[in-house]
Amino acid sequence: MTDEGMLTSVVGSHAHPGWFAHGIAAAARGEYGPADLAELLDDGVDLAIRDQERAGIDVISDGEMRRAGFFTAEFYRHLTGVRPLPPDRRLGAGAHDGLHRFAVEDRIAAPDGLGVVAEFRAARARTDRPLKVTLPGPYTLSGRLSHGPGEVYQTRVAAAEAFVPIVAAEIRDLVDAGATIIQVDEPSPAIHPDAPADFVALFNAAIEPAVGRVRLGAHLCFGNFLGRPLAPRSYRPILAAMLGFAVDELVLEFANREMSEVGILGEIVHAGKDVAAGVIDVKNSHVETADEVAARIDAILATGVPAGRLALVPDCGFSQTARHLTTAKLAALVAGRDLVLGLGHGVAPTLPPTRPPS
Repeated sequence: MTDEGMLTSVVGSHAHPGWFAHGIAAAARGEYGPADLAELLDDGVDLAIRDQERAGIDVISDGEMRRAGFFTAEFYRHLTGVRPLPPDRRLGAGAHDGLHRFAVEDRIAAPDGLGVVAEFRAARARTDRPLKVTLPGPYTLSGRLSHGPGEVYQTRVAAAEAFVPIVAAEIRDLVDAGATIIQVDEPSPAIHPDAPADFVALFNAAIEPAVGRVRLGAHLCFGNFLGRPLAPRSYRPILAAMLGFAVDELVLEFANREMSEVGILGEIVHAGKDVAAGVIDVKNSHVETADEVAARIDAILATGVPAGRLALVPDCGFSQTARHLTTAKLAALVAGRDLVLGLGHGVAPTLPPTRPPS
């Protein structure tokens, strides 16, 4: 980054207000025409952007408001060769066995892309702020596909390899469309650190078209469906893999872990990468004060991370957080940063330049 200060940003998704959730459910029931749905989605993106702008966030997203379902669900709509399967569980407390999953009937393809380029173009016309584009990585996308003996893909790694050219093509098209900040969300390595996969090779092959051309980030977390993690929450087992990702910045969660492992940020910066650290807990209904956020930032700076190499973000997306909490937490993020830097509200640091990762 730069030595001029700490940028605030988001991880990707924004909270759905009640009217938007109601509209999405009505559309799923077939009660909306195409024009109705397009208007709803446009309004949702406008709301997400305005909420971030009002809070003073420096680098914003479109809130991923055009994506139906949790996290990766939208992307399978763009694939050929897959068939939706009924969830294993429909009753009781929600968990991942109630989420989307797919049988694979042929080798997968995305003839018209994954839809992220259209999302970017629509959002770019709606704001003058620096805009981050997000999409899942190949190993994470592979997790909802069936695999095994007799299947099209015998292993999850084979399914992930099939996603590499699909994700790479989308990233290439994003760069050609003018995207300058791209974040690839790849939480599955953090959740399954012992999986027999070459996470670095998969990830770097997928982002290759953008390396050195735009600012690239990788987001790794431990899961956020219904605000619940999926694994023991430690980055240490995958630190070497994360450092091998050919990105400018690693986007990691710390607030909901009470800043556990914060010292690892110093190691990451020393290895040549910038860091975006989660200082807002999206899994907690408590709204942080500016002082609480500032204390978390001070804990990061105490590890030796220079202010100019540090961005400040929530731990994860806000899709599982109520909107009234989301807007308050965004405001707290900016207020805490401003308190540390002694800035007046609305005085933003300088956007870091793109540089080839070391």
